[in-house]
Amino acid sequence: MGPEVCALLLLGLLYWAGDCEAQMTWQRLGQQPHRSWAERVADDRQVVESFPLDLTALEGNMESFMEQIQSLAQALYPCASQQPSEDLHLHLLLNKSVTCNDGSPAGYYLKESKGSGRWLIFLEGGWYCFNRDTCELRHSATPHLMSSKDWPRTRIGTGILSSLPEENPHWWNANMVFIPYCSSDVWSGASPKTKKNDYAFMGTLIIQEVVRELLDRGLAGGKVLLLAGSSAGGTGVLLNVDRVAKQLEELGYPAIQVRGLVDSGWFLDNKQYRHTDCVDTLTCAPTEVIRRGIKYWNGLVPEPCRRQFKEGEEWNCFFGYKVYPTVSSPLFVVQWLFDQAQLIVDNAYLTGQPVQEDQRLYVQNLAGELRHTLQNVSASFAPACFSHEVIIRSQWTEVQVNGTSLPEALHCWDRSLHRSHNASKAPVKGCPIHLVDSCPWPHCNPTCPTIRNQFTGQEVNVAPFLRRMGFDVPSVAQ
Repeated sequence: MGPEVCALLLLGLLYWAGDCEAQMTWQRLGQQPHRSWAERVADDRQVVESFPLDLTALEGNMESFMEQIQSLAQALYPCASQQPSEDLHLHLLLNKSVTCNDGSPAGYYLKESKGSGRWLIFLEGGWYCFNRDTCELRHSATPHLMSSKDWPRTRIGTGILSSLPEENPHWWNANMVFIPYCSSDVWSGASPKTKKNDYAFMGTLIIQEVVRELLDRGLAGGKVLLLAGSSAGGTGVLLNVDRVAKQLEELGYPAIQVRGLVDSGWFLDNKQYRHTDCVDTLTCAPTEVIRRGIKYWNGLVPEPCRRQFKEGEEWNCFFGYKVYPTVSSPLFVVQWLFDQAQLIVDNAYLTGQPVQEDQRLYVQNLAGELRHTLQNVSASFAPACFSHEVIIRSQWTEVQVNGTSLPEALHCWDRSLHRSHNASKAPVKGCPIHLVDSCPWPHCNPTCPTIRNQFTGQEVNVAPFLRRMGFDVPSVAQ
């Protein structure tokens, strides 16, 4: 972009700023309409923020100039939309042959951002089922995870799906897409419902069909597509991100840059703390679930990963550290070192009750194993916290690793990918993207979220929690 274009962009934004101020002045003189969050904060502070733009080094530091433009645009965002809608609206797939488990049409929620070239597609999580008995139990307990019949017409975007800059500093103006999880197959299945099959498992086909429909809704003109997901949705990103990139290329859109964001989906195929028979979803070892599930779902794994293993061992590709080396698309991995879901399937879940020494050591060793698997992951964020999922929580901006928040780390990753796309191999100075906590016990990071019992939802106090695990709390505090 040349200086002349930048100057025009600047003039346009400054004109917008003046028009916005005039509009706000008119509102103060007339009857006050609904007031946005930004207006209320501005009134409370009784100050006028300034956004100085340094034009002296325009040609030599274009990236810095564009960041200043972005800051100004974010500041003006509330003026352009006095009543911003956070709603994502439901669209059932036009192709009715691509369905949820029960045969009802799959779908997605969409909030468009006209003029933005960035698209964020989020895959919901929610465990899985792996045989007829576990699927029937799942259908009776959580029908919305197997059917679209009772899905609401709208839903609110939170965390990285929020359109509020204060909650989502760097992706607030993207086109937001939320794909509900109704295939129970870790987004891997390609099996329709038939007379022989009680349930359809079409997770990977749902993703492909959503992408196909989004092309007609503006994705065709997009520049960046971030495929994100939490828990089973995070594992779904690992399994599908390259498939989406290949799909867009084959459909004639190779210029769209496809990336993946994996949240709490980097599971280990480790030995359980206490072995139990595989009778239900929560206590069955992850390796055994996937072995059984991949056959039941007719699950698909990325071809480069499949070639790494013998026939019948494709289940290995569901585990992040095994599939990651075979993925071509850029990936950012977010993983709690003491992930609640991992501890549940390992039968080592921490409820706040006293634990034996061998269980405490098992939990600490688990965190060490996770750290080891993340050593060669170039972009990662792994706090030493006892939690599960984060990127669509409203408080996702609060957790830090080495003083860097998750949104800041993702922004650094964006910048580094932008530089590499423009043939610059130099790293972005002062912008870390490999952030893994080194402290060895749960919640040793002071920015960790509140501990909650995943079964009861009750808050757990950290100090008694650590004492029951056998830690000397005063020594830990020091």
